[in-house]
Amino acid sequence: MSVDSLIRNLRNIMRQDQGVAGDGQRIEQLGWMLFLKLYDDQEKFYELRDGKYKSPIPEELRWRNWAADPEGMTGDELRDFVNNKLFPGLKELKIGAGDTKGAVVRGAFEDAYNYMKSGTTMRRVLNELNQYDFNKTTDRHLINDFYEKLLKDLQNAGDYGEFYTPRALTQFVVEMVDPKLGDIVFDPACGTGGFLVNALEHVRTYYVKNTNQEKTLHDSIRGTELKQLPHLLASTNMIIHGVEVPDNIRHDDMLSRPLTEYGPKDRVDVILANPPFGGVVKEGADKNFPKDLRSNDTADLFLILFIHLLKDGGRAGIVLPDGTLFGEGAKTRIKEKLLTDCNVHTIVRLPQGVFNPYAGVNTNLVFFEKGKPTKEIWYYKLPLPEGLKQYTKNRGITAEEFEPVRKWWKKRVENEFAWKVSIDEIKKKNYNLDFKNPNGGTKVEHKEPEEIIADIESAEKQIAKLLGEIKKEL
Repeated sequence: MSVDSLIRNLRNIMRQDQGVAGDGQRIEQLGWMLFLKLYDDQEKFYELRDGKYKSPIPEELRWRNWAADPEGMTGDELRDFVNNKLFPGLKELKIGAGDTKGAVVRGAFEDAYNYMKSGTTMRRVLNELNQYDFNKTTDRHLINDFYEKLLKDLQNAGDYGEFYTPRALTQFVVEMVDPKLGDIVFDPACGTGGFLVNALEHVRTYYVKNTNQEKTLHDSIRGTELKQLPHLLASTNMIIHGVEVPDNIRHDDMLSRPLTEYGPKDRVDVILANPPFGGVVKEGADKNFPKDLRSNDTADLFLILFIHLLKDGGRAGIVLPDGTLFGEGAKTRIKEKLLTDCNVHTIVRLPQGVFNPYAGVNTNLVFFEKGKPTKEIWYYKLPLPEGLKQYTKNRGITAEEFEPVRKWWKKRVENEFAWKVSIDEIKKKNYNLDFKNPNGGTKVEHKEPEEIIADIESAEKQIAKLLGEIKKEL
């Protein structure tokens, strides 16, 4: 069966369940099911490798004992088992000291939820998933492709879109930062783990030569995510990509602790991140940061955190919205600190709409190294492909679009897309980083009325969301 056929079958089945409302909840439901299915397949491998292996999951709650039999529990019996035994049992799973496997399972289900009301429909979904065995190479490739498509669907699932970063973008950033074996790679707002998976694949491809080095790699890839669904999806993502126990993916809020509590043991070599932007921080979170740098914008506070967490000589490749780079007030002081503490060597200005339909704001890729001040910044304006007016649900940014930047990266010259700005020029503009290309690369964009209306509607949705978050804090 093809990936598209599997996704279509699951979507059609789950649409028949009154408890599942929309693609977002469908993905949440499939998230915990896939986690348990893949975990059970992985445990079969553990058992072959170690005859004394003992699962951290109670026997009754293991996938093989309630979900794997196509003629097994169904209807009300299955629904009641999932709601009254499976979820309470995994949420309250007893774990001993050093039980990393048990901690991963309990963490994955900490805030998980079963949306399905029909046990009969649930059985049909389970049987679809049971057609595949993660221990078979062909099935593993299909599951990998299926999972990537599932994550991409988040981008079109309303507010769930904040958790997904296009794969072409994460691949490019990882390639330019070039994490190496032994580097501690960290994403403090890891979403579904896109940056971390790409870092894992990059280091494995270019630097890992044996099983000991593979273990070193697993131990060096780390992430933290505040919200339950993306944390669960990130943990599953790591399992799919060969990390047996993704205990380095933590369910936590990096902004909830005072900045001063992050000490030398928390320092890392590489930060890869797309922090949430446009949101309002939790009440009191800004007080965890120096008074002159406090902001209510999550992207601002994460930028301060990134600077703090990097070791001297550490590298970063991150996504930031225009608002952070061009804003004033606390944003100006944050940028001054960034340019004083770090060498911001490159800013790639992305085409509008890379994160459509979730967010229509303009965004940038910012690359820097800690330990030396910035002397000049190279800018590269990535244009929309010829003939394309805007990105859509079915036509997002591709890896090929970054090819001109790759070629330019190591042999930099000014041209219609690239230019550089000195730190003196930046200081004259009071650290406003909005510099246009002086080489004639800027062109007026004439949009159709429908596109203008769509842009306005997108902006209004962002404003409404922001106002809603502010009201919650009042």
